[in-house]
Amino acid sequence: MAEEHDLIILGSGSTAFAAALRATSHGARVLMIEKSALGGTCVNWGCIPSKTLIHAAQIYQDARLGTRIGVGLRDEGVDFAALSDNKERVVGHLRQTRYMDILHNVPGLTLVRGTGRFLDSRTIEVEDQQFRGEKFLIATGGYPRIPVIPGLTGSDFLTSRSALLLRELPRSLVIIGGGVIALELGQMYRRLGASVTVLEHGPRVLPPVDAEVALAVQESLRSEGIDIVLDVKVCGVTRNNGMTLVQCAQGGVTVKFSAERLLVAVGTAPATAGIGLDKAGVKLDGKGFVRVDDMMRTSVPGIWAAGDVVGGMMIATAGAREGVVAVDDMFNPGCGCTIDHLSIPMAIFTDPEVGLVGHTEVSAREAGYEVVSNTLPISAIPKAHVTGQTAGVIKLVADVATGRILGVHLACHRGADIVNEAALAVRFRLTVADLANSLHVYPSMGEGLRLCAQGFDRDVSKLSCCAE
Repeated sequence: MAEEHDLIILGSGSTAFAAALRATSHGARVLMIEKSALGGTCVNWGCIPSKTLIHAAQIYQDARLGTRIGVGLRDEGVDFAALSDNKERVVGHLRQTRYMDILHNVPGLTLVRGTGRFLDSRTIEVEDQQFRGEKFLIATGGYPRIPVIPGLTGSDFLTSRSALLLRELPRSLVIIGGGVIALELGQMYRRLGASVTVLEHGPRVLPPVDAEVALAVQESLRSEGIDIVLDVKVCGVTRNNGMTLVQCAQGGVTVKFSAERLLVAVGTAPATAGIGLDKAGVKLDGKGFVRVDDMMRTSVPGIWAAGDVVGGMMIATAGAREGVVAVDDMFNPGCGCTIDHLSIPMAIFTDPEVGLVGHTEVSAREAGYEVVSNTLPISAIPKAHVTGQTAGVIKLVADVATGRILGVHLACHRGADIVNEAALAVRFRLTVADLANSLHVYPSMGEGLRLCAQGFDRDVSKLSCCAE
């Protein structure tokens, strides 16, 4: 006989846990099903391990830059095994404190290990057990997408997951893809000592990002010695004598790139296969992502989905909020609970860091706004000269009629922190004048937001320090 639960969740990542905790606050008995490591992608194979190594690479880079201002560096190289050990300690600590401890200390929350599969829209099977419920949340996340390339399967290539499990630093690395993961890991490995080549099929890296911001990052990466090859199509891969050869077409000419290791970083595919969604009647889009409405409801009453499995922003914070919205809709029907993705900030942990929130100029116009924008070079911020981090830009997009800030896009030192203030401006419908008249700490990188806002109607190069 199948066990009954108020809510059954497929997955145990940040989306699943946020939803589970919300559901228990409603008094629900929640069953969580997980086939792999507790905590999902972010803590195990994504945000936490990658940012731990990226931070270590940043420390190493800062130490090198310090020699320019008289702070010496003993050139003893990188102990990559020690870095890997530290990464595992960080992952283990956060997995324990943010997931396992919560699981054990929250009444009404139960974990079952194994692969969950729908038998119908109200029954899930895990190994030899069956569970029934009236409410389900699909939060199975995603995994690295692998393109079809001749010879790739037998080339011992890396993905975003396996690249973070290496115990030895590769001497050289070719990366297929010019998106977020490709650039974050590419810059990290370059700073730690590897030779890095990035192959991007489009005319610039970070295609979805505002062009001025993306080009600022592209220029910075090239200045650090990363070879970024654009408008290139990968045609085949071979591996021989410990080296990987990637054959490409560029401008009608065949070009080849060789490296010790190959990293494939071309996006995320949804983990929707093999979990019985067809038996439950849940509809998918053309790429396999679960189709949902604004309240995260699928095509089947009683089944919701959230996180990477539905596509969209595919960041931990957005997934967690989607999980909460889904649960609120489950246990408070008619609440009208929705998620405003435009007010959710996201960051890309390159250096300079990229921060994004709200509309781009293009999307704002498509939404019916008449827009105006201003772009500030980071070199206009006094603190940038204090730190020596002058690369990048800040761009504000506003509505002409009201002056309301519609979007903020930036690439700068500590950009992932600064974009949080920008998100508040977008969420609470602040105007350019509001931001221009808000006092900021001097000197600080956050002051760049104010300077950019002031730049809509004055020449900020003629403003003295702290001037109104």
